[in-house]
Amino acid sequence: MGMLVNGVWHQEDPPMAVGDGSFVRPESGFRDRVTRDDLSGFKAEAGRYHLITAPSCPWAHRTVLMRKLKGLEGAVSLLQSDLPKGQGWAYSCGFDDLAPVDGVFHAHQVYTAARPNFTGRATVPVLWDRKTRGIVNNESSEIIRMLNSEFDEFGNAAVNLYPPVLRSAIDETNTFVYDAINNGVYRCGFARTQGAYEESFHKLFAALDSLEERLGRQRYLVGDRFTEADLRLFPTLVRFDTVYYSHFKCNLRRLTDYHNLSNYTREIYQMPGVADTVDIPGIKLGYFGGMRNLNPGGIIPFGPELDFSAPHDRGQFAKAA
Repeated sequence: MGMLVNGVWHQEDPPMAVGDGSFVRPESGFRDRVTRDDLSGFKAEAGRYHLITAPSCPWAHRTVLMRKLKGLEGAVSLLQSDLPKGQGWAYSCGFDDLAPVDGVFHAHQVYTAARPNFTGRATVPVLWDRKTRGIVNNESSEIIRMLNSEFDEFGNAAVNLYPPVLRSAIDETNTFVYDAINNGVYRCGFARTQGAYEESFHKLFAALDSLEERLGRQRYLVGDRFTEADLRLFPTLVRFDTVYYSHFKCNLRRLTDYHNLSNYTREIYQMPGVADTVDIPGIKLGYFGGMRNLNPGGIIPFGPELDFSAPHDRGQFAKAA
């Protein structure tokens, strides 16, 4: 997987696990904010910010999806990984004055441009500020909040996926979903001991069972309105049968075995613009071709056959006016 150490790329890196073999996700290192005023030092301006992402990464997918739903394509530019991983996320082109080296641009070049002696993983998404030539933020949950509220002058202000009246319920759901499902699939796939794997495995499927029951009573996670909570769950669900079921050993049940969850996933996929953000070949390339620690041969499976455009039954629940 690799990481930067004092600004130098190292292909091998220490395991991300605690004593019992459980996977531990590192904290994001850049946590500044873009605001519609200039109080943060990063004012929301069209053309100023660049989003560096990868189609296989669910955390990056959140930000691409929010950008799409808010209609910010003309205000926030995008760079998507389009090459197999080399020294981490790889791209056929750079941007601004950041250029490919030997024909390949790597995400870690963004990190060293911001901090020449950076130590850590060069993760995506990254929100880059062209004006200061630095990273504003690399925490997906915070980037989507900025895109949701701070760029309304340049996008669709009518779309608000974090409305004040629902924030408490959204936050509670996000915490549950992140711990057991979003990060839960990784805790299964990257567990270093049988005990750590089994604990995460049972927690994951208990959570999926709980959401299956919830979605039998209501259209979306916090009621009858699509919110940030749904946006954060969708990238994991749309990857589940293709990647996590086999690659991360999350194989008790497929998403297609859950009636409500699978219909809910198809409904979201069929919302205007969402399908444009889902790249199944790119997802497979990133996981099966890029995680050689889990798939040494790099062989990318053909299956499974999935049709996210098939009819769903979520119309049985009335939409919010």
